[in-house]
Amino acid sequence: MSFDAALDALNLELPPAPKAMGLYKPAVTVGNLVYLSGHGPLSPDGTLQLGKVGVDVDQEVGYAAARQTGLAMLATLKAHLGSLDKIKRLVKTFGMVNCQDSFTQQPAVINGFSELMKEVFGEDCGIAARSAIGVNALPAGMTVEVEAIFELKD
Repeated sequence: MSFDAALDALNLELPPAPKAMGLYKPAVTVGNLVYLSGHGPLSPDGTLQLGKVGVDVDQEVGYAAARQTGLAMLATLKAHLGSLDKIKRLVKTFGMVNCQDSFTQQPAVINGFSELMKEVFGEDCGIAARSAIGVNALPAGMTVEVEAIFELKD
């Protein structure tokens, strides 16, 4: 099954492709790699999901925000490439969780993103190298931010 077909089969609603919140491009292709700038949990209505994990929201809400961030990233990929079928695999993920100092379950939160990528791109192409860290603040107060690198097909 193609990646576009997998996305359709999952019946997922993508938000509009996010616009840059500063002086940068949401996606840049260099050679056979697509570098995606940090994305946040953009909802289909254009609003960001906000809150600090462990203070304003719990781990499950953080997980859902990371999954929504993945949907925003898929929207950017489709806008940038025209089709997810141009992707060979996810190479690297860097996830940041807006959380209180004592919160230590950042990997469990970022699993929301990673599990979505596995659903869309499959076991072989959707699981990547990954880092997940906690930060004291993110732009606009969003709950998570994720950046990623994808490899394109030859």
